[in-house]
Amino acid sequence: MLAETSPEEPDCTREPVLDTVDRVSELCFGLFMALTFVGTVSAATSGEDAGRKMLYTALGCNLAWGLADAVMYLVRTIANRSRRHALALAIQRERDHAAGVRALRRRLPGSLDAFVSDADLEAIRQRIAASESLPKRARFMRDDFLAAMGIFVIIVLSTFPVAVPFVIFRHVPTALLVSRVLTLAMLFFCGFALGRHAGWRGWKAGLSMMTLGVLLTMAIIALGG
Repeated sequence: MLAETSPEEPDCTREPVLDTVDRVSELCFGLFMALTFVGTVSAATSGEDAGRKMLYTALGCNLAWGLADAVMYLVRTIANRSRRHALALAIQRERDHAAGVRALRRRLPGSLDAFVSDADLEAIRQRIAASESLPKRARFMRDDFLAAMGIFVIIVLSTFPVAVPFVIFRHVPTALLVSRVLTLAMLFFCGFALGRHAGWRGWKAGLSMMTLGVLLTMAIIALGG
C-alpha cells in the first residue's frame, strides 16, 4: 500500500538523478568496454604481473571513458535545457497567441500530437507567458553534476568484476573464464532490471541482454575495439 503524505507535511520524496534506463545503460557500457579491452589485452599479456597490468589497463580505459561520458552528459543536458529555455523565451515574447501554440506543437513528440489539443497547448502557453521565474539563460543545476558523477562512478566500478579475476587467478584462461561468467551474470541482472522497469518479463529481458552483450562484444572485437 502506498504511503500517503498529509497536507501538513511536504512530500520529501526525491527522484534519483539517474533513472533505471540511464543506470543500466551506463553499467552495460562500462562492462562492454572493460570486457573487450581485457579480452584483447589478455592475449598479448604474460608474466607474473599480467593480472595487475590488465586491471590497471582496463581501469585506465574506463576512467577515460567514464570521464568522457560524464562530460558529454553535461554537454547534452545544457544543450537540451537551452533549447527548451529558448522556446519559453520565444513564447513570452510572442504576441501572436496562435504562433505560440504552433511553436509548442512543433516541439511535441509525434506520438503525442494526436492526444494534445490546441486548447491544451494554449493553457500551457498562457502559463509560460505569465511566468515571472524564467531565468535569463539556461544554467546547470546541482543534480546535473551529481548525475555526471554517477555516470563516471558506474562506468569505473564496472571495471572490477571484469578485471579483478586476473589479479586473483594467475592462470589466464581461468581468469578469463571467471571474468566472462561474472560479466554475463551482471548483464543478466541489468537486463532483468531493465525488463522490470519496462514492464517486460524480467528473465527474458535478462537473457536477451546477455545475448546482446555477447554479440556486441564480438562485433567490437572484430572491428578492432
